[in-house]
Amino acid sequence: MQKEKFAVKKSLRENLDVIKAELGFGITFDLVIRELKIAHKEAVLIFLDGFINDQAIIYSMKSLQEVPRLGVTISALERLIQAQIPYFEISTVDSLEAAMDQLLSGTLLLLIDGIASVTVLDVRQYITRSSEEPDLERVTRGSRDGFVETALFNVNLIRRRIRDPALRFEALQVGRRSKTDVLIGYIEDIADPSLVNEVKARIGAIDRDAIPMGGKNLEEYILGTVFNPLPVTRYTERPDVATAHLFEGHVVILVDTTPFALIVPVTAWHFTQHAEEYFQNPPVGTYLRWVRTLGIFGSLVLIPLWYSLAMSPNLPGWLGLIGPKEPGRLALWLQFLLLEIGLDLIRMALIHTPDALATSLGLVGATLLGELAVSVGLFTGEAILYTAIVAICSFATPSIEFSFAIRLFRYLLFFGAVVGGWWGLGLSLLVIILVFGLTKSFGIPYLWPLVPFDGPALMRIVFRYPIPQITRRPRLTNPRDAEAAAGRKK
Repeated sequence: MQKEKFAVKKSLRENLDVIKAELGFGITFDLVIRELKIAHKEAVLIFLDGFINDQAIIYSMKSLQEVPRLGVTISALERLIQAQIPYFEISTVDSLEAAMDQLLSGTLLLLIDGIASVTVLDVRQYITRSSEEPDLERVTRGSRDGFVETALFNVNLIRRRIRDPALRFEALQVGRRSKTDVLIGYIEDIADPSLVNEVKARIGAIDRDAIPMGGKNLEEYILGTVFNPLPVTRYTERPDVATAHLFEGHVVILVDTTPFALIVPVTAWHFTQHAEEYFQNPPVGTYLRWVRTLGIFGSLVLIPLWYSLAMSPNLPGWLGLIGPKEPGRLALWLQFLLLEIGLDLIRMALIHTPDALATSLGLVGATLLGELAVSVGLFTGEAILYTAIVAICSFATPSIEFSFAIRLFRYLLFFGAVVGGWWGLGLSLLVIILVFGLTKSFGIPYLWPLVPFDGPALMRIVFRYPIPQITRRPRLTNPRDAEAAAGRKK
């Protein structure tokens, strides 16, 4: 019954009645139905105001109204499309439901009395901002373009860098009501086919009304991250970063209305690398990578380790400088906890503060947490110093998602040290290592190529190799699939 209701009929009025009832014509203000005559036949153009390129539609209407009288047949309609409509992207559908789906994405519908099909013209004109360098992934050299909220434009930015006929972008729709466009990009002869099929299967299995937060909602559906704070996909707003990962066999997911790409699968080491390393000489890039990795590790263990040493009763003489000289009015563990929460509050406040006031807020926060807190004796200078060092290390982490995960693990280490001393610190560190070791991204171990060990791939992580010397492409393959492939070869 539902299929018959949405079948395109030859009667224009019957088709219009269905469309008007389904889309609420007369209630919703932006639905426009423009009646005209084509070849002495009644016809209508249906579109949503604001999505249409005005000049293109005016020229199309003028050409359509000049069409001479034709027989009402499918062949006549085909000649009409080929000869009279001055636009490239044209298709026909035989279902009103499919036509309305196209209409709601911004296309133009043409219905002609006596013809049981709907012509779809893609004359969309989205409002979009210009491509700019993303704030979170700035480089001193390199391109200054970045992804925008329109998925098609993001595809163009990648295709400009990969002129390979094997580059594929498959389109899916997610959300029963939102019908959000999701594009899956990969290079056919490089990416693992089982990985591509798994990505498509997980996205196709989503059965919800919408994904209002775009790519972030999609990640939670296809990757199932609930209690584990570690990110298992890499976000990037840089087309060159997405391009580099495509050449390594990754899959890139673009979601319409989302100005970033999701890259799968990933390992922990992807979050320690930055595009800046590849815009510097290899020795400089290697140095930057080592310093950044050291900073990430320091942001995790520095405060818990310093606290454990400061609370130890018998320190060796060469560690005598560790520990506050003046204890302060608050317990040392409470000082670190308040400072951590205070920094997070300032960070959140800066996000919601207008740019004109952001500098003032930063100065006030630094003064309150710094000079005044020390002068009244609430905090010790050492607590503020080490918290500031950890904050700098956190800001040096390329991925903000990975930085937040490290922050939560730092809380675990810190409270383990507060409650259990060295034993508590060791047990908490063991839990963190187990979480890293057991985490997978589409079947890929999070610590690969360290665990399981892959020497050549690990050397590429430790050192920033000169590009001409990179002759081996890292194949990210699920270990179970690799074992099955090895068995087939035998």
